[in-house]
Amino acid sequence: MAKWRGLSDHIRPDVLVLFIGINPGLRSAETGHHFAGYSNRFWKLLYESKLVSEPLTYEDDARLPEWKLGLTNIIPRPSAGIAALKPHEYAVGRRRLLAAVKRYRPRIIALLGVTLYRMLFQEACSRPVRLGLQRERLAGTCLYVLPNPSGRNAHYSYQAMLTAFRRLRQEAGSQ
Repeated sequence: MAKWRGLSDHIRPDVLVLFIGINPGLRSAETGHHFAGYSNRFWKLLYESKLVSEPLTYEDDARLPEWKLGLTNIIPRPSAGIAALKPHEYAVGRRRLLAAVKRYRPRIIALLGVTLYRMLFQEACSRPVRLGLQRERLAGTCLYVLPNPSGRNAHYSYQAMLTAFRRLRQEAGSQ
């Protein structure tokens, strides 16, 4: 069995956009880097949307603060999929996220996936969730929903994901 490495949060004060993932996948846990899955499109989307100025890979995750971007997961425990996660882990993760938001004061919180949004705001489950800026706030901070960049996400085409990331860049620039 592989030894799991904990993933470090990559957040600094004055963060413009704080990206929130659900939890690390098994490959990310093995490598010790965020979004390390072979089919994950996060790094490509960051570059192609111009949120970062050069191509990055998972090995560059600690460099995100250079662009005033931050990165964390709501649940630190790795799993093969979200079905293995427990409701109490989301509750603990939400408290952890609130503390990070209060500490770092990002201008925008970018949730990576509709599923994560629904877990954080269960009262919003009764209506369809659209990508983009949401009416809810977290500790007074704007929330933006992006598609989950996992290769397992068949709900959105790559082009739809890229459009959402580009809109986030525009929104971040107008803040």
